[in-house]
Amino acid sequence: MAFKVTPWEVSGKVDYEKLRREFGAELIDEKIKNKIEKNSGKLPLFLRRNFFYSHRDLELILKDYEEGKDFFLYTGRGPSGEMHIGHLTPLIFTKWLQEVFNVNLYIQITDDEKFLVKKKNLKEIEKYAEDNIRDIAALGFNPDKTFIFRDTEFIKNSYNLILKTSKLINFSSVKGVFGFTNQSNVGLIFFPSYQIIPTFFEKKRCLIPAAIDQDPYWRIQRDIAERLGYYKASVIHSKFFPSLTGITGKMSASKQETTIYLSDDKETVKKKIIKYAFSGGQSTIEEHRKKGGNPAIDVAFQWLNILFEEDDKKINRIREEYKKGEMLTGELKTILIEKINEFLEEHNKKKEKVEKIVEKLKYSGKLAREMWNKTIY
Repeated sequence: MAFKVTPWEVSGKVDYEKLRREFGAELIDEKIKNKIEKNSGKLPLFLRRNFFYSHRDLELILKDYEEGKDFFLYTGRGPSGEMHIGHLTPLIFTKWLQEVFNVNLYIQITDDEKFLVKKKNLKEIEKYAEDNIRDIAALGFNPDKTFIFRDTEFIKNSYNLILKTSKLINFSSVKGVFGFTNQSNVGLIFFPSYQIIPTFFEKKRCLIPAAIDQDPYWRIQRDIAERLGYYKASVIHSKFFPSLTGITGKMSASKQETTIYLSDDKETVKKKIIKYAFSGGQSTIEEHRKKGGNPAIDVAFQWLNILFEEDDKKINRIREEYKKGEMLTGELKTILIEKINEFLEEHNKKKEKVEKIVEKLKYSGKLAREMWNKTIY
């Protein structure tokens, strides 16, 4: 079955190995995992279970770190609507990286891009952007080592660098990488010049944790970085958080039946999981007890495996019991429902108390003050 992956659209069943080869990225192998574990003490769930699975120049980041050289992190969020669980996965991993390596982090809120690609006005996008920032702040990033900024606000500080960047990118390059056509608006054609500039905020290597659909931007960055006197960006790619229905390769905020929003209440979560979560079980209890289920295609199991069950022994036990038919689909979904509701309850309690943290991340924290007080060249 054919699939399509661009920064704006993901459709079909994604073949991640084929996509990695097409993009020219490297697998995160055991050698790299061992190095990360050596420097961090323990591999996070996302790496142990291969959700973050490919990279560009991650070994150079680790080499620099082992030699006592610093690096910095950069990731982002496109505020086209309220956030769902899938949006949090790269941010949760980024938080782990910041804590382990004690480095600066830049989070770009691409409100300009979403205005250019969505049928929404700037006021709507601004509302989503501010709410998304509160959700991000609730994750607990270091407020003195994190700067979160909206493109429409920060452009006055970064326009000089955007101009230098855009001068080195020709239309044939972005057309080939992004598939722009004669119908593409010129704002969207210009936008890659802005999305890559946070990789130039420091004269150090930059590591970008992001879903693999964002890779086209970093290929452009790596083409021009050294001509501007900076390092080529290092990238660590995640797979897509699967939709509830299991039909497409990515959870979509525009399709409620595929999605658990961070604002969903307990009853809504329960109804969505029971009704929409694709099952790897058999059609009857009798048949399931006899033949067992398939956790590889079961969405409830995939969600537990990717994010909601940290304990390796527990997830392996659930896998085996489901495969043997000892655990039913309904029982598996019940486990997931409880885990999600615990997660969302904790997240939203934190979100209610983030106003001071948001102020630090955006304006008054140490890194934020530094960024607002300079024009970036």
